[in-house]
Amino acid sequence: MSKPFDSTARASRAESKVSDQRSKRRVADILSYLLLGTLSIIWVSPIVWIVANSFNKNTAPYSATFFPTEYTFDNYIALFTERTVLDFPRMFMNTLIIAICTMFISVFFVLIVSFSLSRMRFRFRKVYMNMALTLGMFPGIMAVVAIYFILKAMGLTGGSWTNVALIIVYSAGSGMGFYIMKGYMDTIPKSLDEAAYLDGCSRWQVFYMVILPIAKPMIVYQAIIGFLTPWLDFVLAKAIARTQDNYTVALGLWKMLEKEYIHDWFARFAAGAVCVSIPIVILFIIMQRYYQESMAGSVKG
Repeated sequence: MSKPFDSTARASRAESKVSDQRSKRRVADILSYLLLGTLSIIWVSPIVWIVANSFNKNTAPYSATFFPTEYTFDNYIALFTERTVLDFPRMFMNTLIIAICTMFISVFFVLIVSFSLSRMRFRFRKVYMNMALTLGMFPGIMAVVAIYFILKAMGLTGGSWTNVALIIVYSAGSGMGFYIMKGYMDTIPKSLDEAAYLDGCSRWQVFYMVILPIAKPMIVYQAIIGFLTPWLDFVLAKAIARTQDNYTVALGLWKMLEKEYIHDWFARFAAGAVCVSIPIVILFIIMQRYYQESMAGSVKG
């Protein structure tokens, strides 16, 4: 008579343990969702606030309410039409040209350096990689003064040459950031290269027809990094661009917050911040599609 009772007790204890585990899991899930929801609200709130203030009819930086009480499109209209004080469209185009040129040049430099270090063996190869790793530990701001005087000696710090100088500065050292791309190329089987060489392909054809199709995910990553670096940079642009004709959007937005402009330009600053984010969003959306396609077909390619 005790055995059925013991089995029933064990079954009830097992059910109670399962229910306890489910309750603990449910509580953990609720706490996780509450934490994630709180963090998302904290992260999204500044973005919502800046977008709302870009439509604020009150141009002053201070207001009695968190969100504007009156909305208007005048801030966007004035930002692109009133060009006598701060020429934001010119700054926007300067930054767009610099970012696009830097993106293509940096992607090319990183690809050729990564391919050379991943697929070729030559003297001082490891010395170069160690040197690049060591130099990468130092912040780039340490070289700002030296870069400026070098560009000044070359006559690239005035007039229309300023954009060329910024493109050179942003893209010249991009080849030093080869480690992520090289690490990805190292995972590509070398048997593919050998098969292509046996078919009569040259080294350039192997690079173009074999490596690049498989390395599309990292090319997309490098393109995004190459675009965002000049688009968001302030320090180098501030050191090299000396006049408003050569300002980038980062310098233009900083100028709007100065004492003589902030009272009339704060709402336009918010509008400019929204406009600056649009190319980044568009680039990410376009690149994300290619990134997904390349990841799906990388083995096949």
